[in-house]
Amino acid sequence: MAKNHDALRKQARQLENEIDMKLVAFGKIGANSSHSSNTDTSPLLGESIFGSLSTEIEQKLDKLASINEVMAESSCSSAGTSTAAMHILQRHREILLGYRQEFNKISANHTARIEREELFRGPENISKISGLNRRDMYMKESNHLNSSNALINDQINIAIETRENLLSQRHAFKRLQTRFNDISNRFPLISSLIQRINIKKKRDALIVGAVVGLCVVLLLLYAFD
Repeated sequence: MAKNHDALRKQARQLENEIDMKLVAFGKIGANSSHSSNTDTSPLLGESIFGSLSTEIEQKLDKLASINEVMAESSCSSAGTSTAAMHILQRHREILLGYRQEFNKISANHTARIEREELFRGPENISKISGLNRRDMYMKESNHLNSSNALINDQINIAIETRENLLSQRHAFKRLQTRFNDISNRFPLISSLIQRINIKKKRDALIVGAVVGLCVVLLLLYAFD
């Protein structure tokens, strides 16, 4: 049992050394891969190496965690487990925890740096990351511009038609206003003419009445003579 436990400790120490070296390289690649993505020769090479090393470190961390669990089970099953052995096991767990925290920190910093640089570089970098070349990007921009021009032309045509309709309505209102003014100007003449006709009728009626009255008086005088 002791030999098996010693073998597990040896494997754990070996994995810890490997993980430690991998984390150093992982941190350097994570810091430099974002800058290497600015080149046109191999923009995704740094990201590929970073992803491959990330997977490898995760596998080693999982393997180290499994060895620590086996050592813990071995220690629990052993009746004469010493305080030193438990301290050593606790030390391996702390080392594993520190490696995981360092790994997560490097990954998070790398992701944040990539997102920040993509934001600063704008659509050109986004098109590279998504696998689109510059020609495709220019074609898309050209299509967007053509669509925008078509929409602007439609709006201009609508505005011209609206202006023509408003001008037509304005001319129609002017014609109506002119007619109303003509009619209003003619009303005084018509009223004056009617008034004259009425005056003439009254005068003729008075003349006829006077003539009739004179004739009646003459008839009466003739009759009584």
